[in-house]
Amino acid sequence: MEAYRNVERVFQMAIILDGKGLAESVRRDLAQRVSRLRAMGVTPGLGTVLVGQDPGSMKYVAGKHRDCEQVGIASIRHELPADATQEEILDVVRALNADDACTGYIVQLPLPRGVDQHAVIDAIDPAKDADGMHPTNLGQLVLHVDGEPRTPLPCTPRGVLVLLRHYGIELDGADVCVLGRGITIGRTMGLMLGRRDVNATVTQCHTGTKDMVDYVRRADVVIAAVGRAGFVTPSMVGDDAVLVDVGVSRVADPDTGRMRVRGDVDPACHSKVRAYSPNPGGVGPMTRAMLLANVVEMAERKAGLSA
Repeated sequence: MEAYRNVERVFQMAIILDGKGLAESVRRDLAQRVSRLRAMGVTPGLGTVLVGQDPGSMKYVAGKHRDCEQVGIASIRHELPADATQEEILDVVRALNADDACTGYIVQLPLPRGVDQHAVIDAIDPAKDADGMHPTNLGQLVLHVDGEPRTPLPCTPRGVLVLLRHYGIELDGADVCVLGRGITIGRTMGLMLGRRDVNATVTQCHTGTKDMVDYVRRADVVIAAVGRAGFVTPSMVGDDAVLVDVGVSRVADPDTGRMRVRGDVDPACHSKVRAYSPNPGGVGPMTRAMLLANVVEMAERKAGLSA
């Protein structure tokens, strides 16, 4: 009987958590909502502040504006040279705070060395914080254990939850192991998983965690966000685990020398687990879709269409 179960597992295909396909569906829904807003004379606008010419940042920002065009959101772009001073960046932030055409905006990180990115983020009007990363909005997330606050939610953790829910991954009572404690995903992911409407039990692992493998192996869901290519290996995960790969590393292809995106999860894990998000094509598209969702929701609140 045990041999039969092992054979059955071999032929049982893992669920692929396709963020690319789901993000397309989210954008179609947002396009309808934007059309309604435009009929009321309200055009949502997304602003971006890009400092320097980091290839990854440039590509990411360009993708956001392509998404805006698809949905009907106006694009407001501000690009500064890599040697821009902190005061010059803050001038752009203040201008976007005062721009009525800008519903919400983001400052693309990382900023050049020598610029205090915390001071820049602090200067964003919390009501226009499309990333949901302003201290005021993070504070609202901490306070609202019983449901979502009426402030923008961090895009990547929100995208992870929407993706898992879409594929029927049960989180109520689940043991979720979050790898990483960065503010973009690790720490905020734990806050969102611990809300009563999600109701997961969260373990957060980081560089100071002893016996990390033990925590990962017994988790129902593993959310990897450490930024180390192939960090999670097959020997670390249980057979029925769900793997959410958030990490992004750019690694040279050994055959071509070209830089390619690699996630935190070794692809060899995919044949072993119950479900996994590909990388790229999993969480990344959902992050961009949730950014648009935040902007549309901001516009709807301003127009009196939502509480």
